[in-house]
Amino acid sequence: MKETENKPGNTFKKLAYMGMFLALAMIISYVEVLIPIVPSVPGIKIGLANAFILIILYLMGPKEAWIVNLLRVVLTAILFSNIYALAYSLAGAILSLLGMTLLYRKEKAFSSIGIGMIGGVLHNTGQILVAVAVTLSPAILSYLPVLLVAGLICGALTGGLARLLIPILKKVISF
Repeated sequence: MKETENKPGNTFKKLAYMGMFLALAMIISYVEVLIPIVPSVPGIKIGLANAFILIILYLMGPKEAWIVNLLRVVLTAILFSNIYALAYSLAGAILSLLGMTLLYRKEKAFSSIGIGMIGGVLHNTGQILVAVAVTLSPAILSYLPVLLVAGLICGALTGGLARLLIPILKKVISF
């Protein structure tokens, strides 16, 4: 832990950035719901909000990424959807961030693109598991291969976006 991390000014600065990233992630989450990527395949979206979570993971650490991600999921569900959407999003977000956090700790072994890909795959896996539990229909698992491929592609895109933005933001944001 850096010696300067405990200074009150740094704490307030970190909270302000967390709030900014939370607001951006919520806006992006809302906009993505309005724009279907593949209209014939429900539930597939790029997950650009996850790029902000990856950025927080790299710039601030796992604890801050968890706080912002969970707040984003809960607040977005309260403001823009319903309890079912919360269940799906929360399962996806928790499983995804768990995997991303574990891989982040092995930072030299995985890039933000690889971590984003795992996040995308695990997010979709979490949502399918909730769908099976809610509907009591294991037939939904047949949709998993499509979602896994989509998770890999979309996770690579969000990881790539994070990879582009992290060095720029490191120059601007300091704690």
